[in-house]
Amino acid sequence: MTRQIAFNLFEMNCVGHISHGLWVHPENNRHRFNDLDFWVETAKLLEAGLFDSVFLADVIGTYDGYRGGPETALREAVQIPSNDPLLVIPAMAAATRHLGFAATFSTTYEPPFAFARRASTLDHLTKGRFGWNIVTSYLPNAARNFGLADEVEHDQRYAIADEYLDVLYKLWEGSWDDDAVVEDREKRVYTDPSKVRYINHRGPHFSVAGPHLSAPSLQRTPVLFQAGSSVAGKAFAARHAEGVFVGGRDAAAYRDNVADLRRLAVANGRGADHIKAFASAVVIVGRTAKDAQRKADEYRRLSSAEGYLAHAGGGGIDLAAYRPDEVIDDILARENRPGRDRQPSNRRHPAGTTVGEALERITRFDRGPFVAIGTPMEVADEIERWVEGTDLDGFNLRQFLTPGTAEDFVELVVPELQRRGLYRRSYEESTLRERLFGAGNTRLFDQHPGARYRGGAHLGGDAVPLAAREGAAHAAAGPATPSYA
Repeated sequence: MTRQIAFNLFEMNCVGHISHGLWVHPENNRHRFNDLDFWVETAKLLEAGLFDSVFLADVIGTYDGYRGGPETALREAVQIPSNDPLLVIPAMAAATRHLGFAATFSTTYEPPFAFARRASTLDHLTKGRFGWNIVTSYLPNAARNFGLADEVEHDQRYAIADEYLDVLYKLWEGSWDDDAVVEDREKRVYTDPSKVRYINHRGPHFSVAGPHLSAPSLQRTPVLFQAGSSVAGKAFAARHAEGVFVGGRDAAAYRDNVADLRRLAVANGRGADHIKAFASAVVIVGRTAKDAQRKADEYRRLSSAEGYLAHAGGGGIDLAAYRPDEVIDDILARENRPGRDRQPSNRRHPAGTTVGEALERITRFDRGPFVAIGTPMEVADEIERWVEGTDLDGFNLRQFLTPGTAEDFVELVVPELQRRGLYRRSYEESTLRERLFGAGNTRLFDQHPGARYRGGAHLGGDAVPLAAREGAAHAAAGPATPSYA
């Protein structure tokens, strides 16, 4: 292998992310998540370890499907309490120069115009190091939090997301020209109105006039991440995503999913190399195999099966309510409630899985399929084997202890990967998109659907430069006479 492997730290602005129960570990600092110093320290550690980015997950609802309410999630700190992921990014960016930041935001419940400005602001403040993980939100409680009786149907969520992205591209790429900001003090013109335009988007889900409130940032459109294994999710990723979090039951399934994703990207007029594929990684490393196993045994002992069950029951079925020998497909077919992801391509469990089998898999703290427990050399061997066998570009490192998991990886695994030429020795790029696709690739590739709106193209007849409207208004009103009170 000659290419370097990308690594992001998988984080969330909460106590309990996905390693349920381990907040009680005496060396865990998760309880400090409300403290800004916690995030600054994390960012400094990751930059010292030359990570690509910190990847911030999020939810906008409570996992209340297990045992008929949120009590277990609250007791076990299953992603509650949790805070907004976007708000900790500026502090981390101020403490670093190179680390990237990717945050989750949903397209289903909040309108696109306000998010467009938040994203541009973050791209400005980070100097082009911001990425957005696009999600459509699946929790029933999230729907109720935004005034709906139940979830929006799966494929309908992706239809909404498609238009959401279209609005954002028009704002980010088409509303302002690159040279719209002139800062001409002599003429007293900060922005040239002839280079800014309304977008006047009118669609089935959104009506947005514009113009975008933020001037163009370094990347304009943040780096676009997405996860989705359904037919609709894969199609969406092939059109829009630049980084995709893939899944599968084993390495062979990952390989097939990565190949399928690249094939779909080409079918959408994009390059196969315009998408980077990432997998979740369980890495527990020690100076000796015995030390690594000791850590794993301790994590296993402190893990909470109830926490994992609450997490799994939030958006699907409450497995604790059924007999262990019942087949999950039969339960889904029998219930057939609206809003759930019922198609075979969307199922979270392989066909024929029983409740008992699902419970055993879900409650394992080290469920994979990528799991590497051992010495630095053994962990690096497994990472290299997986990348060679699947065509993955990188991994999201799952945390068991904060900051212990990242500290172990930086101290023990990074030097071994560097020795093999698989990990950077310094940062060479300025923006997050350049980190994925190479120096000079700060903006979307020309083949990306968002690029079609550059310079105001394809916005429609109503999207005229503001200077034209200004000139018409002045002609109708006659000469202006300034008045000062």
